[in-house]
Amino acid sequence: FQKTEAPRPPGAKDLHAYPWDKSSLKSMPVDLQQLEKLDAYALKVNVTNSVEELVKALLKQARTDLEKVRAIWMWICHHIEYDVVGYHNKSQQSSKPRDVLQMGKSICEGYAELFEHMCSLAGIQCKKLSGHAKGHGYKTGQTFTGDSDHAWNAVYLEGRWHLLDSTWGSGSVDDSFTKFTYRYNEFYFLTHPALFINNHFPDNSNWQLLKPTLTLKEFENNMLHNSNFYTLGLLAARPDTPIIQTVNGKASVSVDCRSGTLFMFKLKGTDEHGLMTLKRHGMELDIYPQKTGSHKLEIFAKPSKAEAADDVYKCVLEYVVECESVDKAMRFPKELHQPVGPSWFSERHGFLRPSHSQPVLHTNDGRCSLTFTLSKDISVLTSLHTDGSSSLSEDMGRRHVLQIHRRNQIELKVHLPHAGNFVLKIYSKKKSDPGNYDYIFNYLIRCLNTEVKWPAFPQSYSKWLQDYEILEPLSGLLPANRNVQFKLKMHGVAKVLVQAENTYPLTQNKGCWEGTCNTSGCREVFVMVHENANHSFYSHVLKYEVETQ
Repeated sequence: FQKTEAPRPPGAKDLHAYPWDKSSLKSMPVDLQQLEKLDAYALKVNVTNSVEELVKALLKQARTDLEKVRAIWMWICHHIEYDVVGYHNKSQQSSKPRDVLQMGKSICEGYAELFEHMCSLAGIQCKKLSGHAKGHGYKTGQTFTGDSDHAWNAVYLEGRWHLLDSTWGSGSVDDSFTKFTYRYNEFYFLTHPALFINNHFPDNSNWQLLKPTLTLKEFENNMLHNSNFYTLGLLAARPDTPIIQTVNGKASVSVDCRSGTLFMFKLKGTDEHGLMTLKRHGMELDIYPQKTGSHKLEIFAKPSKAEAADDVYKCVLEYVVECESVDKAMRFPKELHQPVGPSWFSERHGFLRPSHSQPVLHTNDGRCSLTFTLSKDISVLTSLHTDGSSSLSEDMGRRHVLQIHRRNQIELKVHLPHAGNFVLKIYSKKKSDPGNYDYIFNYLIRCLNTEVKWPAFPQSYSKWLQDYEILEPLSGLLPANRNVQFKLKMHGVAKVLVQAENTYPLTQNKGCWEGTCNTSGCREVFVMVHENANHSFYSHVLKYEVETQ
């Protein structure tokens, strides 16, 4: 073994700019693919009789200093487990490298001392650092007093100091602090100092390796971004302090990221009291707590191209929302799904150029109309939902939305049955698919006008084709004892009749079938078509109700 000289203190050339420049997660270029063979070799090394023998074995495949450090890092992260018992009973605990190796477990102190000792045997300058960490048991917004509570290392590679934490690289401890689980975390190997400072505050501020350095107060007040935040490609979050005060019952959070990422949130464990919208490069969230007090808000993310089976939503941020007053008007229907409104996700499923890009539609007269260009050959299913005693049956929920197709354009006309908050849900499936419809996205529709009372649209049957269109009457409820004008756009039929008490034929005029029908003496009115002039068989296509006297 070569003798390493005493570590030199960090100087100007070791420093990185703060805040993070969003360039790289590491403090030097590391090609992980090139290290795969070495990693695999290091994991298989099975020498525990002495630290010297272990290092000798690990270095067989390592040429550069980076490779030597990597082999040591990989071995420790996969062979030393966190000693939860020793953590609770420090007196019975040795963090001497030889003991740590024999036991195969330790607390952070032992990880850092073993790392330092193995590096020095390998001829690499390495220093054990101690300080405060936002690790296990950290509470959002807490202060740090007294002695340091964590240890990690700095290593000297290619003329500069770099930071790593093999304790956090090896895995995690459960909430009750009784069980350790190996879960390798690449993030803590040569972490960029402007990211490392996020949860590591060294006793000696020179070892932040930052320019400017942060004060303990700044460290305490800064938002904690865990490693998931960065490994999922997220860049920034606003606000950047962990405690948010509501203003008039509302708090807002936004996240920036590199590309399409899916998000979800929980406020006190549920996602009911917010409006989250997906953006091409992130998400925006407005929270309306329905109780005063302090609430935990968690934000989760996962990659949109979830190939791997382990791509589940991971917690990336935690805030505390302090709510002084409640905005009761912002109670959302239970049926509302997050995220709300159109996004790159609905676009990917074939709904392009939405007429309404916002998640909430306000209507004064209880009517609204949305249009999309459909990029794929899809069938669309829509339904309207609301809460409380006035909730709609599934059938009525469908009949308050009318689809109109014109080539690759779809228009959704919505007529609300009464004032209130409604959810418009949009589903689709490939026309060629026999299977079920998939839920794609939804809107919140709000109407405050209590005069509003629109009847449902007429009921349509399977012979009513997607590109037929009702011009009049749009209301599914016709007045009694009246002459009602009919005008329907239909093609490929030979005859159209309206059947009330009597039968009224419609006449064809420029692609529309028109005529009048009298509603007296009947409860229902049907529109029927003759698909072929030589057949005597009629198919029902529409059904209207007639108001009772």
